[in-house]
Amino acid sequence: MYNIGDKIVYPMHGAGVIESIEEKEILGNKQSYYVVKIPIGEMKVMIPTQNVDGIGIREVISEEDAEKVFLILRNKAIPSNSNWNKRYRENMGKIKSGNIYEVADVVRCLMLRDREKGLSTGERKMLNSAKQILISELVLAKNMNAMEIEGIINKFIKI
Repeated sequence: MYNIGDKIVYPMHGAGVIESIEEKEILGNKQSYYVVKIPIGEMKVMIPTQNVDGIGIREVISEEDAEKVFLILRNKAIPSNSNWNKRYRENMGKIKSGNIYEVADVVRCLMLRDREKGLSTGERKMLNSAKQILISELVLAKNMNAMEIEGIINKFIKI
């Protein structure tokens, strides 16, 4: 169980801070929810407290682990998979996993591919989503703002 003020990651949405724990009745079902404020886009999400394990909620990585993310972003190797459909499915699986290192790898690969060959509309949307998820967690892990984190990402990938 998490508490107010805890920094958590909600896979596919990003990282945020628990602002409150509220009891709500939705469709006749009364449940307790975490109200999480995600720093990117000032979005708030409500997560049922009883579904936390099934959804994959986890704590935000440490500052040391954030440095490991930066190492992933520095890697210049681009996977050679040229099949768009297979690449898209693999990347979506990585994002859905909630694993920050997998998300960082998706961001890195798509940014490098975009620089070299360009991206399809679907991959561009995926890149934007993965980047927001990555930035939201790094903002909380490193205690920096979103523009600073995005600048670091762009510097590593040299856009």
